[in-house]
Amino acid sequence: MTDLRSVDLDALAKRTGIRVEFYDPAGTRYGFPTFPYQAAPNGLATRRQLRAAGLRPGGHDPVAQILWRRGKRVAYLYRLDLAAPKRTATPAQREAIAKALRARRTCRLCGLVQPYYIPRRYGCCLDCHDGGTR
Repeated sequence: MTDLRSVDLDALAKRTGIRVEFYDPAGTRYGFPTFPYQAAPNGLATRRQLRAAGLRPGGHDPVAQILWRRGKRVAYLYRLDLAAPKRTATPAQREAIAKALRARRTCRLCGLVQPYYIPRRYGCCLDCHDGGTR
């Protein structure tokens, strides 16, 4: 992310092929502060960027957006100073998740735990389905 005060939008448009029409920091055209691709100001980040930094939006709404591909693609921007750390699961939650995932790999017919998830349309492992034990 770059500071827009230091970005020459015409040069950026020629270099990257971005559409300068998406530059609307006041939000008058799109009703929401809008920036072209790769031209978001410092202090704002997308959800993916927050997740990579170990953060989450923290219940706050987006404050701006990035538009690209003729306005067909949008990424919402969140303030970094309002972002909260990602929550971690408790040991009990992790145990419950592990049990649920193990149940998805356990065959109802033979009772074996498979290295793959049991297909829901068969209801049994592939060995039982192919073996005709149904």
